[in-house]
Amino acid sequence: MAKSSSRPETIVSSEVTTSFSKFKLQQEPYKLRYFIYEIKNRKTIEIEKTGDRDKTYDDFVQDLPENDCRYGLIDIEFETSDGRPTSKIVFITWNPDTAPVRPKMLYSGSKEALKSALVGVGIHINATDMSELDFEEAILPVVKKFT
Repeated sequence: MAKSSSRPETIVSSEVTTSFSKFKLQQEPYKLRYFIYEIKNRKTIEIEKTGDRDKTYDDFVQDLPENDCRYGLIDIEFETSDGRPTSKIVFITWNPDTAPVRPKMLYSGSKEALKSALVGVGIHINATDMSELDFEEAILPVVKKFT
């Protein structure tokens, strides 16, 4: 028999789901480059920040806290190996080694709730330090596997 936890399940705010549907279609006001999600009060996943369409991947990385966990969703534009411009929506779990243990456990345990709300996102990347967020070395090679 599975052991039940006294800790309530983390829920995803309805705004996250609604904004994601419009983001996928690039509908106003969600013509954005990215979202950064935060767990509020240890129970609700909410939008913490957004990046306008003219923002870059580097802006996204700069918006992540250095020593705390977050989730990110970013529309990455790139060229395929045969030179065609394309884009992919990528889900990134930022769980830095330098974060306190409690948030690391909370974000690790709540990731599936958010992933299930972001229907259709096929690329999931876990990063624990800045080198794992390096665009050319770590992110782009993974994204290109899905083209």
